Amino acid sequence: MQLRYDAIDAHLAKGLAAMYVISSDEHLLVQETADKIRKITKAQGFLEREILTVERYFKWGELLQANQSQSLFGDKKLIDLRIPTGKPGKDGGAALQEYVRDLSPDNITLITLPKLDWATQKAAWVTMLQQAAVYIEIPLIERVALPNWIGQRLAAQGQSVDRQSLEFIADRVEGNLLAAHQEIQKLGLLHPQGKLSFEVIHDAVLNVARYDVFKLNEAMLVGDVARLVRMLDGLKGEGEALPLVLWAMAEELRTLLKLKSGVAQGRPLGALLKEYRIWGPREKLMEPALRRVSLATLQAALQDAAQIDKMVKGLRAPKFAGDAWDALLHLGLRVAKAN
Repeated sequence: MQLRYDAIDAHLAKGLAAMYVISSDEHLLVQETADKIRKITKAQGFLEREILTVERYFKWGELLQANQSQSLFGDKKLIDLRIPTGKPGKDGGAALQEYVRDLSPDNITLITLPKLDWATQKAAWVTMLQQAAVYIEIPLIERVALPNWIGQRLAAQGQSVDRQSLEFIADRVEGNLLAAHQEIQKLGLLHPQGKLSFEVIHDAVLNVARYDVFKLNEAMLVGDVARLVRMLDGLKGEGEALPLVLWAMAEELRTLLKLKSGVAQGRPLGALLKEYRIWGPREKLMEPALRRVSLATLQAALQDAAQIDKMVKGLRAPKFAGDAWDALLHLGLRVAKAN
């Protein structure tokens, strides 16, 4: 049974299932959802909790034994299994399937996983968990959804702010949902319920963003110049490896050029996206970006990327002088400002 993470309260109010699986890279939301399950299981008499973490030398027999053994005090038990890599291996996959086939009525099982890649999602053990458990796959809170998420959290503690303030907070906590949660809690402690002014938000909220080199491409694709500049500045300030940033941008440009060339030859965009394994949120960005950016712009941008690569390697790059980060900004703006 698939369940949205924001429906967990309503589900738990109706009663407990024998098994829960939470899969996500949003660690804050995983923790909150798991805590709700743990709290209700304890309230309903599952007083013992056995935590098993799948590490390098983990023996899968421990999981099977935990399922079969009774609590020392005769209490019902919560088995809390954590698979940090999301890859239990051949033995682990087989053990999980055996475990599911023989669930003890005296136990409730909670399994936490990171977001699973496409290939792992097709594994037999994942399919069995999805069928046997309440399976909660929590999506990432993307930048576009972050202001509304912050607004909902503020509303839950009786506070509200205008859209400018929501965008301001989102800019400063991007990529760091735990920091967003902490800033929201801080506002609840510092200020009374009601509407908060932008000045209050500005003074209270720290800049705790964590910039993701691959999110930089998102800003470039949608033409969000302000975000592009801010993210490049942030990556530089965080000491991100310049060759990695250049590689990520150049790979995106190569992909765009392949798509643009394919469309120009009369091939359907959908088939091209499938061929180059582009799906999910990134897929939605491609069509508007391709409409906006010309073939000539992409070809020139890749030539610029080759020049910047020379700069990074300490070689002479006739087109650019000075700082390679400034050259990267020029490269990103060429695409972001194209129309």
